[in-house]
Amino acid sequence: MDAIDHEILRELQRDGRLSNQELAQRVGLTPSPCMRRVRQLEQDGVIQGYRAVIDPEAVGRGFEVLVSVEVKRDREAVEAFEAALQDIPDVIEAYRLFGSPGCLLRIAVADLRAYERLWIERLTALSGITEVNSQIIMKRIKEPTGLPV
Repeated sequence: MDAIDHEILRELQRDGRLSNQELAQRVGLTPSPCMRRVRQLEQDGVIQGYRAVIDPEAVGRGFEVLVSVEVKRDREAVEAFEAALQDIPDVIEAYRLFGSPGCLLRIAVADLRAYERLWIERLTALSGITEVNSQIIMKRIKEPTGLPV
């Protein structure tokens, strides 16, 4: 990747809906080579997709919680836990970590009552769980805006 590819990535992270014409103009190319570069970045897996950024409040998911979870440290328990998370749509991000806690979840629900229901009915019911700790997000200080390229 060269400097132009990096600039294409920066521009598309800022606005993934740019037309090829506008993108080409911003990075100093004509439309055809710009489109070839974008297609190559997509084929190489550098660009993995395009998404809309949605206001959580607008879709009834303005209550966010970071949850640290300890899972038994055996392969079966970890694999079962990770598979079970795929079926819980309220878990919008999940990370397996080195050290403690073993897993960090980001959960988005309507309110505290919805989170309590999720905590009781789904999270603590997962097999292999030894501990669940919740941190309610008070305020987002920095929004994800993409990777520095």
